[in-house]
Order: sequence, then structure tokens, then C-alpha cells
Amino acid sequence: MKKEGEKKMGMKSDVQLIKDGKRIDGRNFDELRPLKIEAGVLHRADGSCYLEWGGNKVIAAVYGPRECFPRHEQDPLKARLTYRYNMAPFSVEDRKRPGPDRRSIEISKVSRQALERVVFLEYFPRTSIDVFVEILQADAGTRIAGITAASVALADAGIPMRGLVAGCAAGKVDDTVVLDLGKEEDNYGQADMPVAMLAGTDEVVLMQMDGDFSKEEFDQAFELIRKGIKQVYEEQKRALKEKYEKGIEGDINDQ
Repeated sequence: MKKEGEKKMGMKSDVQLIKDGKRIDGRNFDELRPLKIEAGVLHRADGSCYLEWGGNKVIAAVYGPRECFPRHEQDPLKARLTYRYNMAPFSVEDRKRPGPDRRSIEISKVSRQALERVVFLEYFPRTSIDVFVEILQADAGTRIAGITAASVALADAGIPMRGLVAGCAAGKVDDTVVLDLGKEEDNYGQADMPVAMLAGTDEVVLMQMDGDFSKEEFDQAFELIRKGIKQVYEEQKRALKEKYEKGIEGDINDQ
């Protein structure tokens, strides 16, 4: 399913996205949309996370490690990591048909591959670690929002990892490189580059691009993304710290 305005990606749009030195939503060129992360929101999941990023509302749940079914898919050397990205039918203005489509299957695949690079799967042979990401409301950048939430949910589940995965995107609108595209910028912009990194390092675990950058624009966009990911990483850490501080306080009060 094509996004509205997707056919215009790579060409300058007739829609004015930058006016008087400000973006259409009033942000500076290097400014993230408001970001809120909460860990441990689902009591029946081993780990979970709720994330709001701009108009995006995302919930991620992790189950496992648990016995892998069907058994013929068990790996005697490592766990099987699954990742299911799904957009709720009510998440977009035009109701989406329920169930997986080509886009959700592609996002599930690349997100799983990104997380496989940081999770210590070899610690849990013959098991399955299942990640579910549900987009409750979509507002551009849902794959990055999903993988950011999934990383927090994995940490909340106590899954050993090399570190958290944090993501951010940059793009080009009105011939200007900007950080964290909003809905109109995503629909009518000239380029979009979502990136996920092993937080605290420069190791890229996911990078995709739609549209065109010059070399100078690419370097500028990547530097904006690095700075944005640092901010996302701080919010991830804050959410996990806040969740476990509450847990410790609760245990003390129960004694």
C-alpha cells in the first residue's frame, strides 16, 4: 500500500513545508518531535513498552525465551527471534485492511535482522524470543518508532543484549535537510532516511533510503541522525530506570 505522496518522493513538492525558516509544525531543522517512552506496561508479557513519538502511538511486547514451536524450527545452537510489525486498521485516516501486507512483512524482516545483531541468541538454544509491535496510531517513522520500542521491551524482559537499539530518521524537504520527518514532510518531502544504531556506538544495524541525497546532504543527514539517536537513547534509559526504581520502591514498601 503506497503512502500518500509516496510517488512524489525524490522530487520537490508544490506543498510548502518550510516557511520563514521554520518547518510546517514549527520545529527547527534539527529538532525531534515530542518523545515519550514507558517500560513495563503489559503485565502478561515478559517485557513491554509504550511509545509516543509525535503522533505515533506504538506498543511493543516480548515473550520468551520460551519453547520454540513447531519443534522442527528449533535451532540447537541459538534462539529463534521473531518480529511481527502490524498497523491496526484504525491507525491511519483511511481504514487499513487487517492482517499483514507487503510493507509490514518487509518492515518485520529488516527490524528482526537489526535486533538479531545485538541480542545474544546463542544463550538460549532451542527457544523462541517473540517480539510483537503494534502501531496504534501512525504519523510517519513507524518502523523506527517500532524498533525503538521493541528494544526497550527486550531490555524490560531481561533479554541479554549488546546494548539498546535506538533509531531516528532524517530527510530532505524543500531542498533542506531536516531531522525526524513529520507526516506532511514524509508524504511530500524529497528524501527520507531511517537509521537504527547500537546506541552509544556508531554501529548501524538498519539503514534505508527513499529519494536522493547528494554526498554533502547525506553526511549532514547522518550527523543529524547521530545526534537524534543520542536523545532517543537517553529517553530509553530514563524509561527503564524509572520502571525499575518504581519496582524497588514497591518491594521496600511491601516489607
